Amino acid sequence: MNKEQLEKRKKLIAELILENEFYVPMKTKEIAILLQIPKSQRGELQEVLDSLVSDGTIGVSKKGKYGKPDNTAVVGIFTSTRRGFGFVTVDGWDEDIFIQESDTGGAFHMDKVKVTITHKKQGNKRCEGKIIGVLEHQLTELVGTFQKNRTYGFVVPDNGKIPVDIFVPQEKSMGAMNGHKVVVKITNYGSHGKNPEGQVIDIIGHINDPGTDVLSIVKAYDLPVEFPDAVMQYLKNIPDEVDEKDKAGRVDFRDVDTVTIDGEDAKDLDDAITLTANEKGYQLGVHIADVSHYVTENSVLDKEAYKRGTSVYLVDRVIPMLPHKLSNGICSLNQGCDRLALSCIMDIDNKGNVVGHRICETLINVNRRMTYTNVKKILVDKEASVIEEYKELIPMFERMGELAAILRKKRFQRGSIDFDFPETKIILDKDGHPLEVKPYDRNVATKIIEEFMLIANETVAEDYFWQEIPFLYRSHENPDMEKIQKLSTFINNFGYSIHTGDEIHPKELQKLLEKIDGTDEENLIARLTLRSMKRAQYTTECVGHFGLAAKYYCHFTSPIRRYPDLQIHRIIKENLHGGLKQTRFKHYQNLLPEVAKHTSTTERRADDAERDTDKVKMVEYMEKHMGEEFDGVISGMTAWGMYVELPSTIEGMVSVTSLRDGYYIYDENHYEMVNETTGRTFKLGQKVTVKVVATNKILRTIDFELSEGEWENGRTKKRKPTDFQ
Repeated sequence: MNKEQLEKRKKLIAELILENEFYVPMKTKEIAILLQIPKSQRGELQEVLDSLVSDGTIGVSKKGKYGKPDNTAVVGIFTSTRRGFGFVTVDGWDEDIFIQESDTGGAFHMDKVKVTITHKKQGNKRCEGKIIGVLEHQLTELVGTFQKNRTYGFVVPDNGKIPVDIFVPQEKSMGAMNGHKVVVKITNYGSHGKNPEGQVIDIIGHINDPGTDVLSIVKAYDLPVEFPDAVMQYLKNIPDEVDEKDKAGRVDFRDVDTVTIDGEDAKDLDDAITLTANEKGYQLGVHIADVSHYVTENSVLDKEAYKRGTSVYLVDRVIPMLPHKLSNGICSLNQGCDRLALSCIMDIDNKGNVVGHRICETLINVNRRMTYTNVKKILVDKEASVIEEYKELIPMFERMGELAAILRKKRFQRGSIDFDFPETKIILDKDGHPLEVKPYDRNVATKIIEEFMLIANETVAEDYFWQEIPFLYRSHENPDMEKIQKLSTFINNFGYSIHTGDEIHPKELQKLLEKIDGTDEENLIARLTLRSMKRAQYTTECVGHFGLAAKYYCHFTSPIRRYPDLQIHRIIKENLHGGLKQTRFKHYQNLLPEVAKHTSTTERRADDAERDTDKVKMVEYMEKHMGEEFDGVISGMTAWGMYVELPSTIEGMVSVTSLRDGYYIYDENHYEMVNETTGRTFKLGQKVTVKVVATNKILRTIDFELSEGEWENGRTKKRKPTDFQ
């Protein structure tokens, strides 16, 4: 059944269960008999019931009877932890359900489970539950390190959330040896007291072999590396250069000075800039590679791009969404080449207001392929040799700096929030070993491109919102007010306040970040503010972007590496070519919800894989610095220890058991580790000096201890035990 049919039937069943006063909890068969649903359609009834349970609209009891959600079960995805307990994520619920180790019901990591609520959420204490059934094992293969015994072996999972090793009989080991990274297929999920069992289906390489560490992560996240033969065959129909007939009917920008600005090693150049002065202020052209011209709907290339969802930028490689012939070739806006583009041309006044715009198909030819480094040398360092090399473009770069500053000022005036936590840049040698780990430099040039992409994304989103055409938006919902109230209560301890009502305006958080700038508590409060916010995602509803304080926002500017951008390019072009007919309008209405959900999922997968590869290289880097001391800041806290982040962005843990002057407890309300006897405290955001004492490549962990100086100097603040009474 299609989405429309499913929603209609869900409404009917929900009304029966929730609103009919004579309804008593029934099993699927009994509901089918009541509604006179033939046996041939009971599978569809079950699909409707499962969907309602997944939504949390109705519940299901241990005996399989469907009723109101109170005192019944909901369905969700179980996430385990190394310590045995876990969480169940239910679609549509703001918070996960906590599952104690004794209540996991033998569920395995990522299982689809049925869970009953044992304790409802109260204040700061989260909702608790008990798993009463495993509906589906979703994780069938995993990557880990093989440990060989005489007649059998074990695979220690790379995923630190899986608390058990996988038993492998000798005859199912493929001859794997100690230290081999392997892919193991789970054949039995085990039970309490009995490990899961599996068979090795692929040997990736030895843990110490170059490239094995990253390839293990690629396999673990099931990232598709090679393109299928059908896709490679399809590419033969795509030319290496733009066909003359494809240039017809486009707005020709080839005579306008055009540049790309990217990192030195970028090869997929999907955005170019033109900027001229006019009587209103500026005319900014953001020209985006017209990828949809070559990647047509439902082609094998389109299906593969959709499956991937996004390019994945790992520390030593890029796994592209599109084959190199497109991403580095005809779709890349390479210097000196005619290229097809979809452009947003904006007239912007001297206050940063977009007073007019046009979205159109264009033909461009990039004059210069610029780097962030060289633009910085022109605008900030005033380096004479670079200025001479690009002298004909210097006025345009100066205009770019002016306009970006205007746009940034306007964005901040409306309340846009800018968290300045640095991203990581890891430099490797030819064998993939880390030479340097440091924060990624955000300079004037990166900020120019950032502002121009933001304004183009906003302009396109607003245009299509008011046209009332089915569209994909990049949405960042307002924070959960309970978390904001908790933040508000906490910052009062430092003399700060934020105005809250039924909801919070982003300007309040921006003002808070301005107030704490340069203070001792800046790191602490900034991190807590970030954690109070939700994660951005793709949606079909335009709910706005809280972090940017934008009413309208979408992703338009990167169709080479993000599928949502490619999808909306297709809609825009179809609209430009005479508007969406009724059938196509309905087509996109039905299609886009699934695209939004899938691409949000693939984005999370890419983010997680990128973070894990960074961790692997950070662990390897710190192996060479064993016993050395580093200054850092406490970046996170749990009952079992404190995370400390170094200026290089490397993070490790100080175990609570290594705190040598007595027993410490975690005060969750104050984000502090407190010595029960002396009142000595460690706070989130506090500066500390740590020593590297251990690394673990398998678990991807770095262990710190506080340096001797921390104990000798007593730099940590002491509070009287009575402060907590």
